[in-house]
Amino acid sequence: MNFNFLSPVSDMVLAHNELISPQAFGRKIRIHSSQNGIPDLTKVNIAIVGVLENRNDINYIGEEFQLNEIRKSLYGLFPGSWGTTVADLGDINKGETVEDTYFALKTTINILVKKNIIPIIIGGSQDLTYANYRAYDDIIPMVNIVNVDCKFDLGDSAKPIKNNSFVGKIILDEPYNLFNYATIGYQTYFNSQEEIDLMDKLYFEAYRLGQVSNDVTIAEPVMRDANMVSIDLGSVKGSELSLNQKYSPNGLDGKEICAIARYAGISNKVTSFGIYEYKPSNDDEITCMLMAQIMWYFIEGINYRVKDDDFSDENSYQKFITLVDSQELIFYKSNKTGRWWIEIPFLAELNNKLKRHTLLPCMHQDYLDACNNKVPDRWYKAFQKNCI
Repeated sequence: MNFNFLSPVSDMVLAHNELISPQAFGRKIRIHSSQNGIPDLTKVNIAIVGVLENRNDINYIGEEFQLNEIRKSLYGLFPGSWGTTVADLGDINKGETVEDTYFALKTTINILVKKNIIPIIIGGSQDLTYANYRAYDDIIPMVNIVNVDCKFDLGDSAKPIKNNSFVGKIILDEPYNLFNYATIGYQTYFNSQEEIDLMDKLYFEAYRLGQVSNDVTIAEPVMRDANMVSIDLGSVKGSELSLNQKYSPNGLDGKEICAIARYAGISNKVTSFGIYEYKPSNDDEITCMLMAQIMWYFIEGINYRVKDDDFSDENSYQKFITLVDSQELIFYKSNKTGRWWIEIPFLAELNNKLKRHTLLPCMHQDYLDACNNKVPDRWYKAFQKNCI
């Protein structure tokens, strides 16, 4: 097992871990320590990986950071009645170059995902999402990314990759594996009209902060279709975070970001999850505790995963057919969970990305809209994307 890139969890955190309750999370997990080395990954379901890389932050001025306080906050929480086994594999240190760090992260995620272990990446700058995406190159043909962020991070792909432009690289770099990119919680005034237009033109999904705050459940079907999830802490409102972390007076609150993380955990498709843009400051406790709780809810979600998308058994679902502008829309509702899907038809005459009928997660509201002769937005974008 080639995990040479990983350095152990610091002795300070391990010493602190000895003082907490035996029932706490930190006492129930397998930890990479300098004394015992990398833990045995047999039957491990989730692995925490820190990445101490922030050189591609547009505001980088040479500062170093550690993730010790986040670990102390997480270890001190109490787990639910979970059946999963979690390991903390320690940190990937800065490489000689940023590309070296990307390679180390890509390789680590690739190994974990192939072993059916879900990595939780806690890191510096959000451009690390690019390395996370590249880890899927030889795993699945098309990748769906969800970015919880106040910005789209499309940027100018002709320029070197930065934490505000990594999505442009993901779209334009070969191999082209990106199928869908969705942003949850974007704030219009942080995005140029050109970027907003480009998101539309590419049929990518974008959910404004107001929509998400009004009804956080709209994030659930988006997460159900995601392979990887990337959270930018800049999407959280400033009052919920410590001094250096504050970015915007508006943003998701602690409850909303935790609910979104839980939806990501419940999704049967999500196989990696990252929280980025951590910036330490002297009054660090509140950000570290929020990150710990985001991870806690993601792990909680994984423990409540239900396999409900097997539509080969007619007794496990109900099927609904509606007509919208002479277009037949077919919906499925799981009897087990009550979750909804809509069918995207396969167009044989087009060289499209789908080789069969594909089911797209949706909400009950999408079915109600279709009954009122309104085409669901997610269906329209997915359908158009297959025709490109």
